[in-house]
Amino acid sequence: MTNLNSTHHPQLRSWVASANVTGCDFPIQNLPFGRFRLAGSADAFRIGVAIGDQVLDLKAAGLVDHADMNALMAALPAARQALRAQLSEGLREGSAQQAAWSRALVPQSQAEYTVPCRIGDYTDFYTGIHHATAVGKLFRPDQPLMPNYKWVPIGYHGRASSIVVSGQSFKRPQGQTIAPGAAEPSFGPCKRLDYELELGFYIGQGNALGEPIALAEAEQHLFGVGLFNDWSARDIQAWEYQPLGPFLSKSFASTISPWIVTMEALAPFRAAFTRPEGDPQLLPYLDAESNRAQGALDITLEVWLQTAKMRAAGEEGVRLTRGNTTQAAYWTAAQLVAHHTVNGCNLQPGDLLGSGTLSGPAQSEAGSLLEQTLGGKQPITLPNGETRTFLEDGDTLVLRGWCERDGAVRIGLGEARGTVLR
Repeated sequence: MTNLNSTHHPQLRSWVASANVTGCDFPIQNLPFGRFRLAGSADAFRIGVAIGDQVLDLKAAGLVDHADMNALMAALPAARQALRAQLSEGLREGSAQQAAWSRALVPQSQAEYTVPCRIGDYTDFYTGIHHATAVGKLFRPDQPLMPNYKWVPIGYHGRASSIVVSGQSFKRPQGQTIAPGAAEPSFGPCKRLDYELELGFYIGQGNALGEPIALAEAEQHLFGVGLFNDWSARDIQAWEYQPLGPFLSKSFASTISPWIVTMEALAPFRAAFTRPEGDPQLLPYLDAESNRAQGALDITLEVWLQTAKMRAAGEEGVRLTRGNTTQAAYWTAAQLVAHHTVNGCNLQPGDLLGSGTLSGPAQSEAGSLLEQTLGGKQPITLPNGETRTFLEDGDTLVLRGWCERDGAVRIGLGEARGTVLR
């Protein structure tokens, strides 16, 4: 776990004035990493750090001599922490770097982004116990959770090539579905398109093949966290998932936020990891004192929907969901790393671990339309009179997240925005 230090001090202010505005996602206490270039240019993407409404170009500021985000992520934790300290000192009010670094700033409004690193492999987990229970009740009322759920972090290997950065649109997927009572499937566009509110955990330093990562050391291999929407074609999934799990229903698109909020930035927002009384005791490889003490992340998450009709009327959209990760996640990020590698699997810098849908216990905290509409049986009525059971063409979904706690400065995760096309 990362300890608090001078980079987290709530009184720190930046010479970038917009970073000091109350409610800003990117104050000097945050300093998330991403890859950017000037909008409309053909330049190669460069490593940047968000500060206020600006991006600091790390190469132009003389902080790195390359544009390889994965190489930066592969550094030892001490080197990452040293870079964070250098950034914090250079961006503080009164810094001697202000004159030089001000020339390395690019307004975020003038930048375009790509995925924050090369994602070699992507694994999607199923850590949201309220989501797993609610969905299980739709299909197995007598046994919502499978017998293994509370013993082992459930996951599957997903498709990395179709992960796209926030702001991009994607086409409604096509595939095989089967209508209720039908003897044969049909082919066509998905009719039950859904979102999934998730976090993405990025691997920093990897491990050698055959060498598991112990739980007590797992966070040293985590670089940071981003917002993640794992779009889901529920009708395609229902037909294809047995016996091997999701395939075409998940691989058409997944949307991530452009910024990775580092584990160091999240240090003030840790929480104890506890299990409900009566649940199974953890197997030893998934248990550690440090994980029990502060293995959980305290992040508020929201989902907003803007329909095509709302957009045409100039309306921002409507909030569908607000919840918190401390209530939603049954497993910690460190446990996912330890379990993923316990068989000797080698993780590499830039690998992405999806948390799975993070739903709270209340329906207003549901992280998918599948839960909110009870499998499509209970439509949602929007403020403008429109209704939804699942997503329609032209709908834009926006995930937002932030950390906020007494005694610490609020930091944000930005947003993950995507639009469904015909």
